Amino acid sequence: MVLPNPDTPLYNHPLPEIENWLLDLGCQQDRKQLNCWNIERPTWQAELCLDVEDLSIRYLKAGEGMRDIVRSFKYSLSRADIEAAVFSGP
Repeated sequence: MVLPNPDTPLYNHPLPEIENWLLDLGCQQDRKQLNCWNIERPTWQAELCLDVEDLSIRYLKAGEGMRDIVRSFKYSLSRADIEAAVFSGP
């Protein structure tokens, strides 16, 4: 299967292709919570979860006082928009 156009809303992507997209971006699937993915970059770490209503991202110890920063994105956003927002970091 091939990913739809990057401007296509994420809800129009088959789950296996979303998983392949995350793998291509260097994410690692959590073995205990298969809907969650770990992301490690040189300056930040995060946990991304594919929830029922939206995609949530938790940037670990990225906020003031080493607090986590949590953001959520609706699946109606395009894959390109989600990629730009999530992978630009906290």
